[in-house]
Amino acid sequence: MGTTTTTSINTGGEDRVLATAQQIVNSLNNTPKEVRQDMLLILSSFDNRLSNITSLIDGDGASKSEEDRFALAEKVILRWDPSSEGSRRSLNWGDSGDESGEYLSAIDEILNLMDELSVRSDSEIVDRAYSAIQHAMSRLEDEFRQVLIGNTVPLDAERLYGSIRRCSLSFPVNGAGIIAGEDDDEDDDEDGGEFESFSEDDRSSRYHERGPSLDDNASVDLIDPKAVDELREIATRMIRSGFDKECIQVYSTVRRDALDECLVILGIEKLSIEEVQKIDWNSLDEKMKKWIQAVKIVVRLILSGEKSLCDQIFCGADETKEICFNETVKGCVMQLLNFGEAVAIGRRSPEKLFRILDMYDVMAEAFARLEVLVTDDVVINEARDVLSGLGEAACGTFAEFENAVQSETSKKPMQSGEIHPLTREDDEQLEPLRNDDSDSSKLTPVARRLLVLITSLHSNLEEKSKLYEDGALQYIFLMNNILYVVQKVKGSDLGGLLGDNWVRKRRGQIRQYATSYLRASWTKVLHCLKDEGIGGSSNNASRVALKERFKNFNACFEEIYRVQTAWKVPDAQLREELRISISEKVIPAYRSFMGRFGNQVESGRHAGKYIKYTADDLENYLLDLFEGSPRVLHNMRRKST
Repeated sequence: MGTTTTTSINTGGEDRVLATAQQIVNSLNNTPKEVRQDMLLILSSFDNRLSNITSLIDGDGASKSEEDRFALAEKVILRWDPSSEGSRRSLNWGDSGDESGEYLSAIDEILNLMDELSVRSDSEIVDRAYSAIQHAMSRLEDEFRQVLIGNTVPLDAERLYGSIRRCSLSFPVNGAGIIAGEDDDEDDDEDGGEFESFSEDDRSSRYHERGPSLDDNASVDLIDPKAVDELREIATRMIRSGFDKECIQVYSTVRRDALDECLVILGIEKLSIEEVQKIDWNSLDEKMKKWIQAVKIVVRLILSGEKSLCDQIFCGADETKEICFNETVKGCVMQLLNFGEAVAIGRRSPEKLFRILDMYDVMAEAFARLEVLVTDDVVINEARDVLSGLGEAACGTFAEFENAVQSETSKKPMQSGEIHPLTREDDEQLEPLRNDDSDSSKLTPVARRLLVLITSLHSNLEEKSKLYEDGALQYIFLMNNILYVVQKVKGSDLGGLLGDNWVRKRRGQIRQYATSYLRASWTKVLHCLKDEGIGGSSNNASRVALKERFKNFNACFEEIYRVQTAWKVPDAQLREELRISISEKVIPAYRSFMGRFGNQVESGRHAGKYIKYTADDLENYLLDLFEGSPRVLHNMRRKST
């Protein structure tokens, strides 16, 4: 019952509105036509139930109705004519959309009438309709541009890089130190004795941070989603009106500028091939790293996002959609490809090897995606050529690297036993080398060649170590360089291919080198602290012999201190563990010798000349070793007892 009553009231109310409108229109029958049209426009915008009120005016048939419908729509369009003085700057595309909705409805009305009038000979109305559409499209072109620009979302680099996952691999494993004891095939010390035991302290692990890889779940908004519907409404009218070229021009120009800005945010500069080839290696290396990340981000996120955006805005207009996308992304992609081409045809040198392999790897993935996204043959052919060029550059650079490793015959040792430049050329990620199968018997051809290369490098380092006259420095050099290689392998996908056993064996070699270093450097020092040859027990030992022993110990320690403070061990953990290993052998032996014989020397004359250091003094001095900064302890005197 209530429903019927409500319906009756609603119907009655609508009838009263229409009746009132009819009375108003009837009262205007004797007024000029323009006045009636203005009133009709006011009424139709006031209440949507009066949208068909055109039939109330004059009431003289279909032709009058069409003319009046056109006149009303024309009135709306001319009100927003961008060339007229009173035209407002922009339509309201806000939440209410009253102005924009009215304007789009007027365009639809004229387009519908044009379809109807096209079969008639009323040339005057047809001409006016074409003119009105011209005015409307000029306005919509401006609106399309403004909505695009005003709703473009700048690339948020911080959020974007926050979505890039970084994997850290701990080194060494099991919480053990670099030269701490560990079960493997190579850590048996044939001689045993005083140098076979090393610290088992649980020290903090080191971490090697791999390069970033983009999270496949990451996404990016290129246009405020709230504006997509508005853009689609505008584009639909422009395409229907035959202004698709103007629509494409506006869209591709605005979005092309937005993508150029994305490259700037990602650190990609516009450089010619000639400019790229003049860049020094350190700067070029940084640009190559930025390029690798930019290609990932552009192809996986930005181009995919732009494709989705075109699909939404130009829904139902496949040809226009394809042209818009290709024209929008072409400049951005070609700028990236130009840099890749410049690197590919540039000078080949060993230090570029792994960075070029990275570029090839990311380009291979990008090319597969580009073939799906882009239909522009020029872009696809250029991408194919760059991929091929990077592959050739990688092969050529690899050959240069192999030749450099195998034929490097310099006879000048590295000062202070530091890492050789040949070893540092291995200082890159090895991500392109991994197969889906981690079985080392199924390595890629590049991975197999790298294994041969690492073996050649190791052999070359063994030969280089022989250039040092000081046997102890030979082992410092080998420890530095082998550890460097192990860390780089461990921190790359090649580590997974070679396996833990390969890493354990290399660490076993490092421990052997450490044992050999201790023996070469400190045997003579420790011999000074033995009981043999001093003429008896602690009670009746020869004071002269004891003085000679202390004097020799001081001289040996001071000489080692002078020389080995100048030696360099870059890795902080290895440096610390070597000091601890020395301390564990030398300091207890010195304390014991001092406890047995110190009093006999101290009770005589000039005791400070012979007993110059306490055990604590020596332990503190050991902290200065391997810093690469030579120091001297001559003329020192014992500080305290």
